[in-house]
Amino acid sequence: MTMQDQELNFEGVEKQPLRIFTEKAYLDYSMYVILDRALPALGDGLKPVQRRIIYAMSELGLSAASKHKKSARTVGDVIGKFHPHGDSACYEAMVLMAQPFAYRYPIVDGQGNWGSQDDPKSFAAMRYTEAKLTRYAEVLLNELGHGTVDWVPNFDGTLEEPSLLPARLPNLLLNGASGIAVGMATDIPPHNLREVAAACIHLLEDPEATTRQLMKHIKGPDLPTGAEIISPRSDIVEFYEKGVGSFKARATYEIEDGNVVITAFPFQVSSSRVQEQIAEQMRAKKLPMIDDIRDESDHENPTRLVIVPRSSRVDMVEVMNHLFATTDLERSYRVNLNVIGLDGRPRVMGLKGILSEWLEFRIATVTRRLQHRLDKVNRRLHILAGLLIVYLNLDEVIRIIRREDEPKPVLMKRFKLSEEQTEAILETKLRHLAKLEEMKIREEQNQLSKEKDELEGLLKSKAKLRKLVAEELRSDAEKYGDDRRTKIIEREAAVALDETSLIPNEPVTVILSKGGFVRSAKGHEIDPRALSYKAGDSFQGVARGKSLQQAVFLDSTGRTYALPAHSLPSARGNGEPLSGRLNPPDGAKFVGVMMGDPEDLWLLASDAGYGFTVRLKELITDRRAGKTVLNVPEKSLALPPAFVASPDSLVCAVNSEGKMLAFVVKDLPEMPRGKGNKIFDIPAKKAASREETLTAIAVVPPNGKLVLYSGDKTKTMEWSDLKDYRGQRAQRGAVLMRGWREIDRLEGIPG
Repeated sequence: MTMQDQELNFEGVEKQPLRIFTEKAYLDYSMYVILDRALPALGDGLKPVQRRIIYAMSELGLSAASKHKKSARTVGDVIGKFHPHGDSACYEAMVLMAQPFAYRYPIVDGQGNWGSQDDPKSFAAMRYTEAKLTRYAEVLLNELGHGTVDWVPNFDGTLEEPSLLPARLPNLLLNGASGIAVGMATDIPPHNLREVAAACIHLLEDPEATTRQLMKHIKGPDLPTGAEIISPRSDIVEFYEKGVGSFKARATYEIEDGNVVITAFPFQVSSSRVQEQIAEQMRAKKLPMIDDIRDESDHENPTRLVIVPRSSRVDMVEVMNHLFATTDLERSYRVNLNVIGLDGRPRVMGLKGILSEWLEFRIATVTRRLQHRLDKVNRRLHILAGLLIVYLNLDEVIRIIRREDEPKPVLMKRFKLSEEQTEAILETKLRHLAKLEEMKIREEQNQLSKEKDELEGLLKSKAKLRKLVAEELRSDAEKYGDDRRTKIIEREAAVALDETSLIPNEPVTVILSKGGFVRSAKGHEIDPRALSYKAGDSFQGVARGKSLQQAVFLDSTGRTYALPAHSLPSARGNGEPLSGRLNPPDGAKFVGVMMGDPEDLWLLASDAGYGFTVRLKELITDRRAGKTVLNVPEKSLALPPAFVASPDSLVCAVNSEGKMLAFVVKDLPEMPRGKGNKIFDIPAKKAASREETLTAIAVVPPNGKLVLYSGDKTKTMEWSDLKDYRGQRAQRGAVLMRGWREIDRLEGIPG
């Protein structure tokens, strides 16, 4: 019997369409990531893993006043009791809360290697480091045992953990947060505690206050590393009002003895990364005015990067503006105030929305704390009232306890006591029956009665409650607050220096090899044929110009390409392949290089015997794939280009049969692109079969000389010698002298 014939039994198994199942599964996963991993809660500003770490540390007794304990102990408790995830991820979350350059107000006090601003991930393993909570953690934990929060079962239901911590300050804004969920992200910058507390107090006193009024207190983000925020105030107002936006921060520096000393880096910027970026520009000759860069950071000066100029004439302010524009010394930060609100839903909120909703949370927390205390006071007063009955009827109470087998119900009935009161009476020790104890109870009763009246007064009056919250905010700001670290100075965005202003305009010689390797040498005196080449490679072309000019390359298909001469590798080596920076067609070879003024005239020709003159500016392009200028007939190839010094120069062309023709260059048209006119008469049939081709071409200036290259041999012809080969454009020319009929290359040189 085949499987198809069998009737499969799916009894008890739920069937669902795949579309519905995957949609629900992905939605569940998305909600888990959003609510339980990536986004902070508005109340305490913490993600679940952070909350669990802080709570687990408090349960281990790791307060600011205690000794440090191994981080592995904390991580073990967290993942074993509350957060069944990877230990490394949990430890990283703990490290982040201990790094003073990552958290504006660190919650964990670490001992050992907890990373550095230069390399935040360089922290030691958890078996080596030790930790306890900082004093600031009291802001989150102090009211935990006062009935202020809801408790929920942990992952296996054996323990309970707080759903939120009863934060006395808006930790969400103080330390900020960042996270990527599914379909949403959050980026909340850190802020100054005193400023945020002042804004909260302002909002308590004037709930109708606008965002701009609150910004009289909160000037902007306050980054842990200091530096300065340079964004216009309008940008800061925008993200505080809308909850989305960005701001720019840049490093701060001083000028000492002509050197620039960087004293603070922007938030999350690595010193070594900045050094690499500057050194890279120095290697690329883009910062010729900088002589050296050195890191002088030490224990006393955690950030001290020194930039040394080449001379005292260098404008270091201009150089720093260039570095701000081209390195991480200036960075842009995204702001996305996306949080899980008190209703348990994620949403983007403005500054006023966050503070208003947090104050709701704080007022509710204080109300629960006061109610919890009032309940305790009432219970104690109830018990004290029962104890006083003992003192008023001491003999009878003792008699009942001595004679009755079950004194509890008898006492309750005789004196109209509650079960709680009766338990307290029965548990009273004999020493507490002294007359002095009665006086203590009456004194305690009076104090608790006063406290009860105060608590009831606070709970009944919203105004008094708001005033209490404001007083507590002032007290906490005084206790935990500090001065602003990040200056807010509106500046123009940095602009990089024009590349040409960074590079000296000096004579250079660009050398091209047959293998397509290029290099550049300073000066015009260099002999390109005397240079060393890779095995199997040899000289192809040379161009002399200035370092700020473009080097224009021609390939065998008639396409031109351009690269800045100063960007080419040094001639001290064998150069670099042009194919690494350009994208020529498959099979194409570079045949020549050109440099000069944009209006310079050059002769381009194909070995099919056609060509034209063109201005250099027409050949320049910034496309890696180049620009088609010379239309080369099928199977034909472009010849090396030739510089045209004047319209009276002679074009000298040699064919594969050893004939040379010389004619005046002005007989050729000037064109921006195309096939050109016939230079040398090559029969169409022979050209198509490549039986006959043009092998070399040169332009000889008036009274100049023509150099013929044939293998290793060279021969120089004077201007007067060329009269025997002169004719009209498109003729066949005259036969060269014996032994010089196989010409590899022609070169025209001034007389």
